This record gives sequence, C-alpha cells and structure tokens, in this order.
Amino acid sequence: MADFRDLLQEADWKAEKHVPVIECPEKIKKGDSLKLDVSVGKQISHPNTTEHHIRSIELYFLPSGEKFPYQVARFEFSAHGESVQGPNTSTVFSEPKISACFKTEKGGTIAAIAYCNIHGIWKSEKDVIVG
Repeated sequence: MADFRDLLQEADWKAEKHVPVIECPEKIKKGDSLKLDVSVGKQISHPNTTEHHIRSIELYFLPSGEKFPYQVARFEFSAHGESVQGPNTSTVFSEPKISACFKTEKGGTIAAIAYCNIHGIWKSEKDVIVG
C-alpha cells in the first residue's frame, strides 16, 4: 500500500477544481478569533452530483513549533441530488463551502483537506501570523 502522505494531492486552485481554497486574514491580533472560509471549486466549479461530489472538508491547525496539528472542524456534505426516484432527481444539492472560527495564541499553519468521492484527497495550506 502507498504511504498515506503520498495520497494527499495538491495543485493550484485556479487550475484544479478539487483544491480547497482557504480565505482568512494573514495576520490576527493575539486573543482575537480567526474566522475563515473554505470552498472547493472557487475558480472552476466542482460537479455536485450523486456520482461525483465533495463528501467532506476537514480543517487542521498546526501552531508554530508544535509537533502535531489540532483538528479544528470537520464538515460532511450529505445532499448530492439522490432521491427515491434515482440519482440526481432531488432538488437538494450540498455546496462544498464552509465557515469556521477559532482562537489561537500562536501563529501557525492551517490545512484544509477535501475528499472527492472519485478523485480522492486534496490539501491546501495557509500560514497565519499572531501578533
């Protein structure tokens, strides 16, 4: 079996529809909350069908100088157009867009992990300074 880290795919979100895009300030004041938005398919829309969809987005934060990250949030998307009438017959489709908020006393790196049911695991990162 492949090493798990080799399964994490990365690319430029402007050219690849599976990459999670992290939007948040690059710097916050100590004691302030960090609000962030993450979306998949910002530049190129990701299909959201019963057959091909983003199943989840997870957020992690690795404070500077620490060995292990903290899981900040996990979001599952459950509506992909399926219904008793068959695939893509519902009028309800989840969109892979989330917002989260957390506090930290240290700067560090945010990692967003998106899971596509067909194309696997996609990662992006963004550094945040606390000062």
